[in-house]
Amino acid sequence: MGLDVTLKVRQRANYREMLKQHEFDIVLIGSPDHWHTLQAIAAMESGADVYLQKPISVDVLEGEAILASARKLNRVVQVGTQRKSTPHLIEVKKRVVEADLLGQVGQVDMCCYFHMRANGNPPVEPIPDFLDYEMWSGPAPLRPYDGLPHLRWWRTFTEYGNGIMGDMCVHMFDTARWMLDLGWPKRVTSVGGIYVDKTGKSNITDTQSATFEYDHLNCNWQHRTWGSAPDPDYPWAVFIYGEKGVLKASTMRADFIPQDSNQKPIHFDCVYEKEKYPEDVTEEAIELNAAPATRLHMLDFLAAVDKRTRPVADIEAGHISTASCILANLSQQTGRPMVYDPVKRQVVNDPDATARLARPYRQPWKRPQL
Repeated sequence: MGLDVTLKVRQRANYREMLKQHEFDIVLIGSPDHWHTLQAIAAMESGADVYLQKPISVDVLEGEAILASARKLNRVVQVGTQRKSTPHLIEVKKRVVEADLLGQVGQVDMCCYFHMRANGNPPVEPIPDFLDYEMWSGPAPLRPYDGLPHLRWWRTFTEYGNGIMGDMCVHMFDTARWMLDLGWPKRVTSVGGIYVDKTGKSNITDTQSATFEYDHLNCNWQHRTWGSAPDPDYPWAVFIYGEKGVLKASTMRADFIPQDSNQKPIHFDCVYEKEKYPEDVTEEAIELNAAPATRLHMLDFLAAVDKRTRPVADIEAGHISTASCILANLSQQTGRPMVYDPVKRQVVNDPDATARLARPYRQPWKRPQL
């Protein structure tokens, strides 16, 4: 006799009421970026460990506040930078980077050439009765309502996030830092703007490059939401250049090309688990290539919760990757390099940039205290 189990999901319009009414062991946060900090800290203060989607914050000091809260409250926080749990990239790190096939690494290039910048001119319209737009906007500026913010409409505005830099660079920069054991960059510079697609309301850049400087190498980022990718096999990727070879890596594949022509290249295929998990095939809007990484990432999080250890994508690493991308945007906006001091929590010799590390909150919302 079959058992029919139907789960009814209880919905709440206000996360604060939900946290008051229930004691959660784990909270998963997948809200728009401008909500991440307040919701993450509130969840931790309620006693929960947190799985927090990237980027962890919309400004640098929000990220500092999340990190400080996690450490003070002894909470486990796993950030959704799941490249660290991507099977073929884990193998790449072991077989190429840790095996020293690259030799001395002198440069890292990262890119995204997806046409993913939503743009258009929808008219302002009445707010539908089912949407609490005040609550949805929360601490962010209250834009004139011009249609439902989802699926990707909200991402095209700096009011809610940090554009392609905060959405896509954070993944590949985090991957490069993980592969090469890099911490905070010494200096961040960036240039870009809206160069091609100027017809719509979007205020995030359609073209931007950034450099994250380290002692012995630079990590360079480039995104364009128009045109085509120079390497069609790697439109969103990280390229690590060593004296003994080049490593190309993405969510879909990886290739190590040795400098010595007598050595054989090494190819890595994306791992799929459609046979093991046939429900992947019918899951709506799933990214089949990312499903194994998501599972491993969640299992790592649960193991860290159980053992009270740091997960593979701990909040500190997520903060460094997120904040560095935000600093790149600040450099692009101000036209100046950003040298961030995470101890003093200021941009060195730049009071104006330091003031920009914390965005104003819309009343009555209050920024978390540091």
